[in-house]
Amino acid sequence: MTCIDRRDVGLLLLRLGTGGVLAAHGTQKLFGWFGGPGLDGAAQFMDSLDYRPGKASALASGLAEVGGGTLLALGLATPAAGAAVAAGMAGAVAVHVPNGFFSQNGGYEHPLSLGLAATGLSVAGPGRLSLDALCGNAVNRDWMVPAAFAVAGAAAAVVIGARQRRLRRRSDGDGEQEALFEE
Repeated sequence: MTCIDRRDVGLLLLRLGTGGVLAAHGTQKLFGWFGGPGLDGAAQFMDSLDYRPGKASALASGLAEVGGGTLLALGLATPAAGAAVAAGMAGAVAVHVPNGFFSQNGGYEHPLSLGLAATGLSVAGPGRLSLDALCGNAVNRDWMVPAAFAVAGAAAAVVIGARQRRLRRRSDGDGEQEALFEE
């Protein structure tokens, strides 16, 4: 039998804290819990941020947070969970970058911290106090880390890139539609 050490306890605490915050935030989007907007409100918000279609974007974001956060907290499928969270947080960082770093100014500090914590957990592994360890690390193999991040990174790049193109088109035209006919 293996001995549990302080590294395992530290990873457990980091997983529970990071995963719990993410899962709670995602339930605000998906179910309206904890004073959140629910899926319809989150969809409208995503549309306003140029993540389109809004409902699909809100659903993907909420699932990445609830699903990825819950899996991280449990220490199950850690590479995929961390990659899903990192991709979702990359989308959030893209929204907050114009406001600078610090969250007090609406900056990207918080989503960056969550994304980096999830990435670190994915790379380090969940430790021995996890469902991955209990299951013999069947869904926590070394090769899964780069594979999961390649897939999640590609998906995030496509979604964020499409948003950036919409924002660029809008700023080129100052967001106003040209008149179809001259007066």
